[in-house]
Amino acid sequence: MNSMNEVLKEVMTIAGEFSIKEVTARESIIFVEASRLNAILEILKRKGFSHLSLITGVDRIEDGVFEVFYTLFRWETGETLLVKSSVSRDAPVITTVMHLWPTARFYERDVHEFFGIVFDGNPDLKPLILENWKEMPPMRKDFDPQKYSNDHFPDRHYGAEFLVEGGDESE
Repeated sequence: MNSMNEVLKEVMTIAGEFSIKEVTARESIIFVEASRLNAILEILKRKGFSHLSLITGVDRIEDGVFEVFYTLFRWETGETLLVKSSVSRDAPVITTVMHLWPTARFYERDVHEFFGIVFDGNPDLKPLILENWKEMPPMRKDFDPQKYSNDHFPDRHYGAEFLVEGGDESE
């Protein structure tokens, strides 16, 4: 049994059951309920997953949820753990992890800006990239980029001639 499995079994005895998918010997994905997310992340950090590499979101519009992924790294063993949770698209709120990893502030701002997920407890959810953005967050699957372009840039025309396929030898 590798050390990742040992850690995950120990976390389960403390925090309760969750599903585990082994991707490789040194990478796994676990799914936890949002209500237990912070407790499990705190235990994982104490067990050596001290580096938060990324927080990102996935819009599962067909399921009515956003998935939130936390990528953790364990320097001692080179193991990567993706911790996945989900929140309703109707009320996309999840608790911040800034108290565990202060750098989460910027990842949470990014996910908030592009998906509209609110990280409860993060006082700094102002736009990181999309200044003066008034529309629906652009990474949501119900965002219509063509409508956005037509509404905001009506003088631009994007026809088939705009996209050059291949190259012309005479050019």
